[in-house]
Amino acid sequence: MSDPSTSPPSSAPARPGAAAATAGASGVPGTSDQQALQILLAGATRPWWRRGSTALALLVLLALAVGAWLWQRQATQQAAPRYLTQPVTRGALAVTVSATGTLQPTRSVAVGSELSGTVTRVFVDVNDPVKKGQLLVELDRAKLGDAVAGASAELQAARARREQAAATQQESRARLARLEEAARLSGGRLPAATELDSARAAAARAAADLAAAEANVAQATAALSTSRTNLAKSSIRSPIDGVVLARNVEPGNAVAASLQAVTLFTLAEDLRAMKLSVNVDEADVAQLKVGQRARFSVAAQPGRDYPASVTRVAYGSTTTDNVVTYTTLLEVDNADLSLRPGMTANASIATIERSDVLRVPNSALRFTPVNAATAAASGSVPAADDSFVSKLIPRPPRAPQRSGASEGGRADGRTDSHAGSREATLWLLREGRPVALQVERGLSDGRLTEVRGAGLAEGLAVIVDQVAAAR
Repeated sequence: MSDPSTSPPSSAPARPGAAAATAGASGVPGTSDQQALQILLAGATRPWWRRGSTALALLVLLALAVGAWLWQRQATQQAAPRYLTQPVTRGALAVTVSATGTLQPTRSVAVGSELSGTVTRVFVDVNDPVKKGQLLVELDRAKLGDAVAGASAELQAARARREQAAATQQESRARLARLEEAARLSGGRLPAATELDSARAAAARAAADLAAAEANVAQATAALSTSRTNLAKSSIRSPIDGVVLARNVEPGNAVAASLQAVTLFTLAEDLRAMKLSVNVDEADVAQLKVGQRARFSVAAQPGRDYPASVTRVAYGSTTTDNVVTYTTLLEVDNADLSLRPGMTANASIATIERSDVLRVPNSALRFTPVNAATAAASGSVPAADDSFVSKLIPRPPRAPQRSGASEGGRADGRTDSHAGSREATLWLLREGRPVALQVERGLSDGRLTEVRGAGLAEGLAVIVDQVAAAR
């Protein structure tokens, strides 16, 4: 056997792949390593803006910037204040005085009985229409009829006594006449003076008795008339044309008339015309005058207003719980009979009226935008700045928006003619920003106010409120 270490090298030719592997294993650079090195050297020498990682980073930064800009724009739009507007209108305006009262018939009558007795029949009931003279109630007539008969008999007796006294007087006068004739013919010798005086006295007594008899006849006549009147009053009749509002009697009831008449019925005149009695506060009574127009409503007719007019303003006052009021009467037309006596009514009396004037809501005169000082100086309110940088800068605190009555006005919205300046400021919305407009304020009804000034026109939108920006 031969020694492997001494064996001669093989003469077979080497493969290219095997040679490359051998070269790589021995650390000699081959073709693949050279290509990779060239690629690395080429990338190292390329400009930074052409590198792939740099482009990717730039795209990410651009997307973040666009997203931040869109978010900031949306936040700014949400932070911007929003304004509510209403148009300027043209129409009538009136200052009113409010009062509460009750409806009453123009004339109501309490029908009673002056006599005591038992009710035999009742002829009407509640809501029945009645005519003047119509029979309502009839009392028991037995005793009253007897009283009439007794008075009639007494009258006849008195007349008989009068006839007797008249005959006696006639006899006394004839006897006196004969004695006086005898005295004249005898020259005073006959009859005796005492006999003549007695005849004269008898004639005088006969005349007195006749006068007394005449008086008795008159007295008996009056008693008979009273008895007949009482008999007539036992049939109680309606004193007016109207309707029965209340009935307080039934057949068989005993009526006891003592110091005052007992009320059996309450009648009202034609309810197509009524009156409204309201209590006006002492602070407003000086504004009321007869003839002023008014409107009122009742709970029984929701949504409906009734016209009325002032007919009387009382001078006498009424004090209730230290509140002084004055009774005022209003004339009411109730042709459709939709109103009933006793209903509670809320009335508004127009004390001053104007027509065809420009009107704005009172809230427009009270409105003042935020940063009013800046708005007054520049004529507009700057848009809200809610950027990130502005949030880092401290700001002075904002003044709260006024929500009360405007300067020179009353708390209830009416213009006080004795207040200071009647000038006011309206805010118009132009290009999304409020712009001030100076006007002169006039009449107010508590909800709308008359305004005058240059630049005003019907339909012009004025700001009435500012809505807080959403955060």
